[in-house]
Amino acid sequence: MNYARLILAAAFALSSAALQAEEGWSRFRGNSASGLAKQPIPTKWSDKENLAWRTDLPGKGSSSPVINRDKVFLTTYSGYGQAVESPGDRAQLRLHVVCLSVTDGSILWDREFDAADEEQAVTKRVADHGYASPTPCVDNESVFASFGPSGVVALTHDGELKWRTSVGTGTAGFGAAASPIEFEDMVIMNASIEDGSVYALDKKTGAIRWRTADIDRAWTTPTIIDLPNGNKELILNQKGSILGLDPATGKQLWSCDGIQDYVVPCVVAKGDTLFCSGGRSNKTFAVKAGGRGDVTATHLIWDVSRGANVTSPLLDDGYLYWSHDKAIALCLRASDGEEMFRERMPTRSRVYASIVGDGKHLFLTTRDAGVLVLAASPEYTEIAVNRLGNPEERFNATPAIAGNQLFLRSDAALYCVKKEKTD
Repeated sequence: MNYARLILAAAFALSSAALQAEEGWSRFRGNSASGLAKQPIPTKWSDKENLAWRTDLPGKGSSSPVINRDKVFLTTYSGYGQAVESPGDRAQLRLHVVCLSVTDGSILWDREFDAADEEQAVTKRVADHGYASPTPCVDNESVFASFGPSGVVALTHDGELKWRTSVGTGTAGFGAAASPIEFEDMVIMNASIEDGSVYALDKKTGAIRWRTADIDRAWTTPTIIDLPNGNKELILNQKGSILGLDPATGKQLWSCDGIQDYVVPCVVAKGDTLFCSGGRSNKTFAVKAGGRGDVTATHLIWDVSRGANVTSPLLDDGYLYWSHDKAIALCLRASDGEEMFRERMPTRSRVYASIVGDGKHLFLTTRDAGVLVLAASPEYTEIAVNRLGNPEERFNATPAIAGNQLFLRSDAALYCVKKEKTD
């Protein structure tokens, strides 16, 4: 027996697993909430080209997939509200956390939950997104999923329920949207819509570690940043102000006047500089983090009447990019907010998926007309428009990228795009 060869093979397997874990996609818009990946992925694909697999899902949903090592996790709903015209029996609504294989897309397990009585009745607006919109987050032991008024659940990677905790039962508009994020031994959940608060839950038990109230009309997923001094801040953009909190305690450290409207997009950051967008009239603020008290007069760098109401931006090499919810590809210079380009995307539908990129290319997902691929450049350069599935499928979810694979989720299926091997 060649022991040296066995040792080398084992070392290679371990290093490959470590690389795959490092390049996972652990939360909404990736490990750092940037929407950026480390490896290039294909720029052209179809149902017959560069498609590794497609898997039908047990129900609809708008949540993004998250990836840890060899597993993909996402949420769906079934039993009610699949069609507005014939919604079915409200008592039959079921919520799902689903785990699939990264390798071949096979469903490894599907855990169902009853919905809370407070869940909204289906309307055309609610059905646009459904009852499984928040994206889960995942660490090396557990996956954490939010279902708005039906609470936050934690499961093992094998699908065993660890806990379920309510963070309020309020509803509004199109339903829940904010996604949980992890921080050290806690899961942080913006429950502005459900309870007017942001919560930190113990990862092991679901117990409330801290709760900060007076979070106003924020559907946004929080962002944690690293400051130059080594400290961390939890950034939450809400109606009227941008907040910096201590993620360990929930204590408010600073505030800056912000968007005078409800807020949906994530904050993106470069070092201690924050880019905060939102509002129906579309505004973006650049703010320096790390202050104390009201920092509007001292830490606001610039603000412009550009941005997006729903979709989150991507920051790459000094430029901010959006797949604007009004179907516009938008680019601003990050140093001063100057507009670089503003071009119509190939759809007349609203866009709900946020932009992602691989460092060289930008991927802008439309609901009904495929994925627009652009060069990551302040000069508008269209590379491709790629379609998958049938014309009835709707792509509301932000894509995920892990390694050299792009994961696209429609309301019917999950797709894995990967460059085909060539001889």
